[in-house]
Formats: sequence, C-alpha cells, structure tokens
Amino acid sequence: MTETGYARSSSDWAANQAELYENSNGAEGTLLRGVPCVVLTTIGRKTGAVRKSPLMRVNDGDRYAVIASLGGAPKHPVWYLNLLADPVVKLRDRDQVRTYRAHVAEGAERAEWWDKAVAVWPDYAGYQEKTERVIPVVVLVPTD
Repeated sequence: MTETGYARSSSDWAANQAELYENSNGAEGTLLRGVPCVVLTTIGRKTGAVRKSPLMRVNDGDRYAVIASLGGAPKHPVWYLNLLADPVVKLRDRDQVRTYRAHVAEGAERAEWWDKAVAVWPDYAGYQEKTERVIPVVVLVPTD
C-alpha cells in the first residue's frame, strides 16, 4: 500500500461521510442511511492517492465483506478496481483501523457473504436485479 496523499472522492456525500468518520476517530458518521458503516481505504491504481470509501458494515468476527454494487450501476465502483490492483487495504470500523488482504469471493464463499450482506442492506438484492454484471463480493482478511 504505497500512497502519495489523500484524494477526496468526487462524490460529495461519500467524501463528507468518510471525512466525518475519520476526523472523529469513528465517533461520528458511523451510520449510513441508518445502517452501520465502515471506511475502506484503497490506493488509486492510476494516481497512487489514498482513496476513502464509506461502505455498509458486513462482518463475521474480524473478517469483513465489501460489496461492489455502485447502486446497481452497469460498471464497477472505482474502489473495487483499485483493490484489484492492490489488494492490501485498510478498514476503519469505528475507532479500530486494521490492514487487510482482499480477495474476490467466488462460489459458496460468495453466496455465504452475499446472504450476510443482503441481511445488513436488503437493497443489495435490488441492485443486483438492476444490472447485468454479477456484483462482486470482496472478502477482507486481517493481515496481523
């Protein structure tokens, strides 16, 4: 995870949410539309800049899943493309920040995490119906 500095998201709501969360050390901004969220930090694959994305919290113990839904858009979110280029990421869950190695879940692992994600955020099911692409489920495993 080599970085060149922070680059604010082009999405104002996402940037504001991530910055509130980060600047308060996880004391504020921990809910996204009423649901607990986390902040995923990736490194821009083209710029090398630090990118921060607020995402719904889907976890099982110290493992997490992040869902590359982009609201059911036909393309993948930028954070997902960054993660494919460099799978070492950071995740903030409230005041805890850890380093993780990401991998795209397939088969039974994907189905298990998808069900957990839909239980947390039922809209994911509708997002999948809106798009022809299979929405990626990325599992984050702590490196320490």
